[in-house]
Order: sequence, then structure tokens, then C-alpha cells
Amino acid sequence: MNDEKFMRLAISEASQAYNEGEVPIGAVLIDEDGILIFAEHNRIEQLDDATAHAELLLLRGATKIFGRRKISACTIYVTIEPCPMCAGALVLCRVKRLVYGAVNSKFGACESIFNVTNNPALNHQLEITAGVLEKDCRELMQNFFRTR
Repeated sequence: MNDEKFMRLAISEASQAYNEGEVPIGAVLIDEDGILIFAEHNRIEQLDDATAHAELLLLRGATKIFGRRKISACTIYVTIEPCPMCAGALVLCRVKRLVYGAVNSKFGACESIFNVTNNPALNHQLEITAGVLEKDCRELMQNFFRTR
């Protein structure tokens, strides 16, 4: 798969969140054939819902499309390392692979602070690729918070 190509789609979603006044995190779900299944971005402010993270909205939408909660043949691309809530959801949905852009130094739950996605105590682990278009992902977040 072309990780940079799909991360650019996630960045596009994050940019949409930025323009809507949301923390700019975007995510896309790609099936094993490289086909875009679903795309989402943070909607916490719009929905007045602390759980309306891009990853959770994406997983909810994708499981409706597939008609099942396990989406084990898919790869999720997200601009920022998922938080514990989102990382747990990725494990529960049995996502095969996670690709993320920038590290989440405050809430990261894949490699930086916590290790939810590859915790040996859990019955599912994800393949992880980190740092794809990291600079672009990090700058979008930094610009958002600089203007706040």
C-alpha cells in the first residue's frame, strides 16, 4: 500500500476539522485491496461529545458498512497517534494495521506513553507504522494550537 497517499487523505480530513474549529485529527480506513472505505475527522465540538474522535467515528461508520464489528483486513491511517480510548477501540475492532503520522506526547497509546495496540496481555495486536508524513501532521496540530 502507498502509505503516503493514504496519509494525505487523512491530512485532508484533519484540515477539514481545522477549518471547522476542531482539533485537526483525521482518519481514513482502507481495505486490503487499497480501497477507501470511510473517512472522518474530529467532531468533538460539533457533536458536544468528548468521544467524537476521528478514529471512533470512523470505526462506527465502517462497522455499519461491513455489518460487523471486526474489520480485521483493514488499515487505518490517522494523523496523530491514537489516545487510549481510540487505541482500545482499534484492538476491539481487530484492525489489522495502524499507520499514524505524529506522536501524541500527551495521550499516545500505541508507542509513546502507553502500549495498548501491542500489549501482549490482550488477544489482538496491530501492525504499527509510525512517522508517515510526520512533519505535515505535526505542523497542522501546532498551527491549530498556536492560533488558539
